[in-house]
Amino acid sequence: MSSSEQIKIKVSIADREYPLTVTSEEEASLKLAIKRIDELLKYYEDSYAVRDKQDVLAMCTLQFASQLEQHILESNQVQSHTRKRLTALSEKIDAVLLPSNRT
Repeated sequence: MSSSEQIKIKVSIADREYPLTVTSEEEASLKLAIKRIDELLKYYEDSYAVRDKQDVLAMCTLQFASQLEQHILESNQVQSHTRKRLTALSEKIDAVLLPSNRT
């Protein structure tokens, strides 16, 4: 089986099963994500005595979305800093390699 071949799996989230078709490359990360969801569901159910699965799933969704947005912000800051450093380095290289109007 090639690694990009589609496979059918069933996943369980909040006591409900969902059939999915994924590549074998996606399967491992999907299983890790489901494990994280299950752990977070249990945390919210235990810590806040929330029994309504819809409420617990909404709380999980909010936490994951918040983490994603924080990651995006941090990534953008790193990219911006890297661009500035590369621009400064490029300007230094240009100054050495392309001297302007030396007489």
